[in-house]
Amino acid sequence: MCGIIGVIDRTKSRMDGSCIKAALSLMNERGSGDGAGYVAYGIYPDYADCYALHVFFDNMEEPKEKVDEILQKQGTIVHQEEIPTTEQPGLKKVHIPWRYFFKPFKDQIGGSLGSEDDLVKDIVMEVNAGIKGALVFSSGKNMGVFKASGWPEDVANFFRIEEYEGYIWLAHNRYPTNTPGWWGGAHPFNLLDWSVVHNGEITSYGTNKRYVEGYGYKCTLLTDTEVVAYLFDLLGRKHGLSKERIVKALAPPFWDEIDRMPPAEEELNRAIRLTYGSALMNGPFAIVVASTDGIVGFTDRIKLRPLVVGETENRLYISSEEAAIRVIEPGIENIYTPRAGEPIIGRFNE
Repeated sequence: MCGIIGVIDRTKSRMDGSCIKAALSLMNERGSGDGAGYVAYGIYPDYADCYALHVFFDNMEEPKEKVDEILQKQGTIVHQEEIPTTEQPGLKKVHIPWRYFFKPFKDQIGGSLGSEDDLVKDIVMEVNAGIKGALVFSSGKNMGVFKASGWPEDVANFFRIEEYEGYIWLAHNRYPTNTPGWWGGAHPFNLLDWSVVHNGEITSYGTNKRYVEGYGYKCTLLTDTEVVAYLFDLLGRKHGLSKERIVKALAPPFWDEIDRMPPAEEELNRAIRLTYGSALMNGPFAIVVASTDGIVGFTDRIKLRPLVVGETENRLYISSEEAAIRVIEPGIENIYTPRAGEPIIGRFNE
């Protein structure tokens, strides 16, 4: 039922949040008022070399003191503040949204200590698994997630989405089925520069969860979509797979299809399936993932959830519905639906 939409401007021209808000609001029948959210890339140019950590605090005492302590041991808090919000009649503020702009200490990275990204990933896992009353829900550079339990318009107005400008936007209207509706369970889900919006259900969640937890990730957010963000980080950042090959791992061709492929293609697809069998995702799903270098959208292997693509000269749109794309681009002509499991990838011109 969920509504998803993503857009990338290939020239890196920044768009304000008004259009994505209008497009998501068109798909209100796909939600239940239990969760909505937005993510934009390019919104923090003044702190582009810092990790922008967005955190939900239940209160500003013990949980914040513990998060401050962790960050100050590992790096410098360049700036911090409450994320600006405006009260909405239809949205109850149950958490305090806070943001840190953070730089790891140089002596905390390199060699056996890992990269800056490894350190920040470990901080996110430590906070979310170990500090009651604190949740890091966004942790990349020059980007940010804004989400809450509410309808798309209320969440957008609460976070003043129209005041942000980005060259990639994703948005999600949630209809929770097997998991509760709460602020942390709203989409997008994020880790470092990876952000995910998802319509459907990951029925292989148990297998996928055990797989990523073997690499140090901790699934604590009570929803299957969280594991998708961790799979993209593991396969893309740690294992160095391209977006095309990540999709081949998560939504691979069936074995009988692989058997009919030309030899070189068959060998590659067979190797990916055998290597990443525990990363394969089953269930009905349509997913859009963003990172600093672009977006990718794909569905499950038999396309049990809708996905529509629209293209102009400089923009790529991926959505649950054509009508949502036309809210932003009324005259768009190049509209099509991808094949099941086919990755649709948007990259910048450079």
